[in-house]
Amino acid sequence: MTAGDNPGIFQIGDVLNNTYRIDKVLGLGGTSEVYRAVSEISGRVVAVKALRAEFSRNEDFLALMTREEAMREIRHDAIVRYYDNQRTDDGHVYLVMDYVDGPGLDQKIKDGGMSAEDVITICRRVAEGLRAAHAKNIVHRDLSPDNIILRNGDPNDAVIIDFGIAKDTNPGAETIVGNEFAGKYAYAAPEQLSGQTDERADIYALGALLLSTFRGKRPNIGSNLMNVVNIKSLPLDTEGVPEPLKTLIDRMTRPDRDHRLQAAQEVLDEIDGRNPAPEATDDDRTVVMPRSKRDEPALSEVATIVEPQSPAPTPTPAPPDDPEPRKSRGPMMLVLAVLVVTATGLVAYFSGAIDGLLGPRYPVVEPYTLLVSRDENEQPVAQGHVPSESVHDTLGALITETGGTPDLTLASGAIPDSWGPDVLRLIEAVRHLPEWEVRADETTARITGLTYDRAERDRLISAFDLPDMRGAFEVSAAIDLGPRILSAQALTPILATYQTCGDLNVLDAPPTGYPNGAQVSVVGRVDSTATRDALANRLIDTIGDRTLRLDIQVLNPTLCLIDGVLPNVPEAGVRLDFREGSNPTANHAGTFLVGENPIIEVVIPPEMTEGYLYVSALDVSGNVFHLLPNLLFADNDLETLRDGRDGDIRIRVAHSIADGRDGGKLAFVVDDTSLGKTKIIAIHSDQQIFEGLRPTTESAGGYANALAQRLGAINSLDSRILTTVNR
Repeated sequence: MTAGDNPGIFQIGDVLNNTYRIDKVLGLGGTSEVYRAVSEISGRVVAVKALRAEFSRNEDFLALMTREEAMREIRHDAIVRYYDNQRTDDGHVYLVMDYVDGPGLDQKIKDGGMSAEDVITICRRVAEGLRAAHAKNIVHRDLSPDNIILRNGDPNDAVIIDFGIAKDTNPGAETIVGNEFAGKYAYAAPEQLSGQTDERADIYALGALLLSTFRGKRPNIGSNLMNVVNIKSLPLDTEGVPEPLKTLIDRMTRPDRDHRLQAAQEVLDEIDGRNPAPEATDDDRTVVMPRSKRDEPALSEVATIVEPQSPAPTPTPAPPDDPEPRKSRGPMMLVLAVLVVTATGLVAYFSGAIDGLLGPRYPVVEPYTLLVSRDENEQPVAQGHVPSESVHDTLGALITETGGTPDLTLASGAIPDSWGPDVLRLIEAVRHLPEWEVRADETTARITGLTYDRAERDRLISAFDLPDMRGAFEVSAAIDLGPRILSAQALTPILATYQTCGDLNVLDAPPTGYPNGAQVSVVGRVDSTATRDALANRLIDTIGDRTLRLDIQVLNPTLCLIDGVLPNVPEAGVRLDFREGSNPTANHAGTFLVGENPIIEVVIPPEMTEGYLYVSALDVSGNVFHLLPNLLFADNDLETLRDGRDGDIRIRVAHSIADGRDGGKLAFVVDDTSLGKTKIIAIHSDQQIFEGLRPTTESAGGYANALAQRLGAINSLDSRILTTVNR
């Protein structure tokens, strides 16, 4: 890609915060731009969303960026994960998030829509994500088909993206361009037109986009604001949509938000058939008008409607005349009645007469605590108080069946009625883990645990945020990724799998293993970025709660093939210098663009006075170019090259285009057919390695075979990487 292809904020190859290398443009919008990038440290693929310069100092847009970054607190597979919010040196603000690979629902609409079954699957998944967001008081406000991505095309793996950066603080402002609509009003709830937004607006938008996804076309909402207002006041047309999808969409998209489904949980209940039948609303209530006698139909034509009747009020007789008002005895009688009932209740309670109704009486304890735990290699433990025999027996059986001994005391305390079932539910959620602990203290619960599965950790953390899981408890949860101690030997099979270019090694591994929170460093070379990324993913899945540092040089198959043949000999201090044909300044980076003319010079150190020098370029296309000796420069004898000179001797082996026009010198220009890393190697030997001259260009395989037969003649090897890239 040339610079003209990407006029945006970042260019392909840019590295942000010394970490994220931009490798693809995903989208260019009016206020922001989205790129794909790869972490140079972990190899993780991410998406980078950046504000355009004119918005990077705007407080409204920065507030929206901060709001989107706050989504880091929400951990749910149906919501894109956010990581970092940064500002570049030149003032551009960008946000780093998960890269979700797959089509958006907008693409599915363009492709003709989806089946009702798949649409309901997507609805369930997105509603679960919205439930997690709404629990944190975060409303999306701009839910539309392009903001829902099907990871790998799977409806079961729908992911919500874009929680607000592309909107300013005025509701719907992004969607008006001049006097026209850019489109997102098609899915906005009616109340958003007047600036009212809560979680019910997300419910409406989800229903509207589901309808479009099923039909394969977006709603028609007119061409001006008056059309929009009128159309939004009407129910969506769901004629022809099969059940149960039709009723689901109807209930999610009622124009009056008080009459639609009120929360994401209600959407899930509707899908599962747990919602009661909808009450009649002003939109669907039947109105019966009185008829005149002559319009009244025959009895056989009348449908009888029986409605519940309120009983007729009983008339209150007027009080008799009382010439002298009497003092009311009502208050006195009420006090006496309360005293009698209270006394009777106390007698019954202390005598045990109503134990059958209230249940048995247990001693009151404070504080009211319970600890249930299991270490990875030990028996489970249960110690503390429980409020009923059913909880006592259930929890006791759970502990004894896994080899533990419960120590539980029946007691009363300052706990809610649902305390027992709630604590059992929390224990059930984690007891399959290799290591876990649930500590309940009256109305607070602290949960810790260990798992070897990152997805399971995320699922559990999200589950403990849900009201149905927490019950009466205020829950805090910390689930670690195991193992607690990771040995370097556990990484050896993984490294062996990805050794495509020499050995991969763990650097400075602790002899007793890596504890959680430690850094794992891996060094070496691989043949491609795909190999590096696969290695990074495997290591991340294995090391748990540890950071990964990859010091991996990505070469190419040609370089790796030759490196596998080259002997393990020392360097001799031969220097390889680069510059561009039209620029006398040294190119220290060794990077050349398409169209540029690399000049390569070999600097021979003073102590190298005898023997022979071989200089070759191994490029990404699988070819080897012999720069010295070759048909144009046949003599590689160091005595001849020095020609009586002492000290550093500079020999040019690749020339400028101007010097090479006569055909007597080797010169070349970078084209776009084989971009990447080219390795320039300088071999010093006491004798000629090959019989006669090698061809100027040959295959890497042929050169490797020839070199492998003469390795004993090689004294030293120096090298440098030359990189060619597009603009």
